[in-house]
Amino acid sequence: MSVYIIAEAGVNHNGSFELACRLADAAKDAGADCVKYQTFKSENLVSKNAQKAEYQKKTTGDSSQQDMLKKLELSFDSFVKLKEYCDKIGICFLSTPFDFDSIDFLNSLNMPFWKIPSGEVTNYPYLVALAKTGKPVVMSTGMCEMSEISDAIKVLKDNGTKYIKLLHCNTEYPTPYEDVNLAAMKTMHDAFNIEVGYSDHTKGIEVPIAAVALGATIIEKHFTLDRNMEGPDHKASLEPDELKKMVDSIRNIEKSIGTGIKEPSASEKKNIAIARKSIVAKKVIKAGEILSPDNITVKRPGTGISPMRWNEIIGTKAVKDYYEDEIIQL
Repeated sequence: MSVYIIAEAGVNHNGSFELACRLADAAKDAGADCVKYQTFKSENLVSKNAQKAEYQKKTTGDSSQQDMLKKLELSFDSFVKLKEYCDKIGICFLSTPFDFDSIDFLNSLNMPFWKIPSGEVTNYPYLVALAKTGKPVVMSTGMCEMSEISDAIKVLKDNGTKYIKLLHCNTEYPTPYEDVNLAAMKTMHDAFNIEVGYSDHTKGIEVPIAAVALGATIIEKHFTLDRNMEGPDHKASLEPDELKKMVDSIRNIEKSIGTGIKEPSASEKKNIAIARKSIVAKKVIKAGEILSPDNITVKRPGTGISPMRWNEIIGTKAVKDYYEDEIIQL
């Protein structure tokens, strides 16, 4: 099964339906499986006095978090049209709800699963509301202790969610490499016996590619049309050509992982005779002469007796006359 790649458009449309469609086009062109947005009503999401994260202050100034988010909203009608547009161009539409009105609305759009963001893992009423829809869940786990993940899984399962996948995540934008901790994917997989992926906020594409090599089955990555655009997440996002490079690299890596069975591949079997060696005559040998290190040696090609049978050959008699470099026979 291929790695499922979520191109996270988030709020990088800056509140523009046209930009949101262009982001869908870019995700499709890059080969992503899904383009994901964020659906919210800012007054339901944050209080008037809620502060921004430090990275948001750096990218959008000192306005309140609610004022910042208000500029990044798309209307429910816009999301209906955006879902239709994604269906038309052939890419899965997904959006993360951040309030109860948005949950009810998005549930009507027949999305294949819910994507729970890291900040909602401890939001009991939110988890219950999603679980009661019965849809599968993919949950990011940034900022989480193992006990918090366990509690959230229990709430989801107790209220109707049957299928859950986890994404390891770090919510710092951009995430310092030393804080990524990809090894935590295995910790979560082993602890919960649940399929695990990775939601990435580092610069570049190396870390999500490494995550795939370590077993991630889902990758989520922010992208934008232009990192120089105004908005909180553009600076830590990939541009379209980088997104395509990441997708292509992941597809190559998943092909490379293989079955785990150590044996010659079909493509390399033809190289065995060329690269390996055989026991050959070091010099002219007469029939009946005793074979010894003085008159036999090892050289390419590997079409004759394997050098691993050296001790078996030493001390036997030559069955025929040999010229120099001729392959020894039994």
